[in-house]
Amino acid sequence: MQGLSLKSLQKHKALLPLYFCVGLGCGGAIFYTLRLATRNPDVQWNRASGEISNEEFRTKQYKFYSPNVDYSKLQSPAPKY
Repeated sequence: MQGLSLKSLQKHKALLPLYFCVGLGCGGAIFYTLRLATRNPDVQWNRASGEISNEEFRTKQYKFYSPNVDYSKLQSPAPKY
């Protein structure tokens, strides 16, 4: 059984698109997971501040587009701790 090397890829050029697509898919999955871990309001990385989880998101806007709604003036239905 042959190992994967540059020499074996030069012999089997039809495998190059397969490796490209798999690599692109893996890269996209890693990027999306890192984006969710850093940009999603459901994930909290800062536990040293001493405040209870998600209290800083009480008055922030969650929807991308919501006309005529000022989220800073709305009361959140979540309990206050």
